[in-house]
Amino acid sequence: MISLAKVIKLFEETFGEKPYLITSAPGRADFLNTHQDYKGLPVVPVALDLRAYIAFKPRQDFKAVVMSWNLKEMGETYRDEFDLKEEIDLVGGKWFGDYFRAVTKVLMSCIKCTKGFDALIISEVPVASGLASSAAIEVAFGKGLATLWNISLSVNELAELCYIAEHDVLKIPCGRLDQYGSAYGGIIVLYPKPPVKVEKVRVRDLVFTIVDSGIRHSTAEIHPKRQAELNKGLQELLALDLPESLKSKLRDNYWETLWDKIDLKEIEPYLNKINTISAKRILFTIKMNESTINALNIIKSSYIDSCTRLMKLGEVMNVQHELLRDLYDVSLPELEKIRDSMLKAGAYGVKISGAGLGGALIALVKDVESGKRILEAGLKAGAKKGWVAKIDEGVKVEYRC
Repeated sequence: MISLAKVIKLFEETFGEKPYLITSAPGRADFLNTHQDYKGLPVVPVALDLRAYIAFKPRQDFKAVVMSWNLKEMGETYRDEFDLKEEIDLVGGKWFGDYFRAVTKVLMSCIKCTKGFDALIISEVPVASGLASSAAIEVAFGKGLATLWNISLSVNELAELCYIAEHDVLKIPCGRLDQYGSAYGGIIVLYPKPPVKVEKVRVRDLVFTIVDSGIRHSTAEIHPKRQAELNKGLQELLALDLPESLKSKLRDNYWETLWDKIDLKEIEPYLNKINTISAKRILFTIKMNESTINALNIIKSSYIDSCTRLMKLGEVMNVQHELLRDLYDVSLPELEKIRDSMLKAGAYGVKISGAGLGGALIALVKDVESGKRILEAGLKAGAKKGWVAKIDEGVKVEYRC
């Protein structure tokens, strides 16, 4: 874990004086209903005690200077600079600074030009591992700028601002899951269709083992393909002679289709009349959502003891992983090997976290000790690193002069 003392020390080494402000935000694991937020269906992220820290100092000019300590340690280009008095352009080519340019651009659309700043990013959240590393830095950065510039933002407004920065400015085809999960912290149920709603889940005693496969993926490479496959299938369905009760719930695109109103029994007879790939994606969407509703009933029930709750939630996680593997095709043999080893070591349930085709797996475990044993099994099976993680709080100001 990174201490505030270390953040302050590294900022002094980088900029020659102490920071004025430090904010942080957590990474998140994709607990339930993966690949559903961009369809407008409820998703359940859990914030983990892996955090991104950003330290700030105001400048007297209008320059923004952003440094990444993580990139510096990796020997990569780690400095970005842009002028707040000019139009903020994106560099492109996966430039790390574009995330901060995008958040700044969206925030400055609401205010007049203000003074510049120096910022240092230090993150514990591994990049491209399905743990929302980009959302964690966006949310922490947005919170820091808003605090620095005396802009009052609710948690919901901050999360939406960061979503707009990534989705609309950076043009990354993400849903709202990551930004809202990082901003709110804990476990939430996010209903992502505007008006966006957030329901806090009052469960704090869950423990997770997270392993990073080390296989890198890109949301931008996975989401558009699945979205196109869904759209093709929906358009083929609408060309069939369907009962009006079903047709009225379908649209020619994945975002507007009323997925939560569609019962599996009413649509399943027609899925063999469209292309096989799209049929799988549609079947996945409905089955995944049904299993999530089941899991939320388990979490909220006051009649289930904690041991039974863990076992039942683990069963749902396993079902969801199998749906991701068999109907959404986002698993890999390497992931299956790691997952099998963690299940054999005693995990209640293990599933992909994030877009898949690499990245992280999340396991629900009994306690910290069993979590360590399950982590060791995952590492032996090929995972590159991992953590026994607890549920953490959302974005916050850690330090202010």
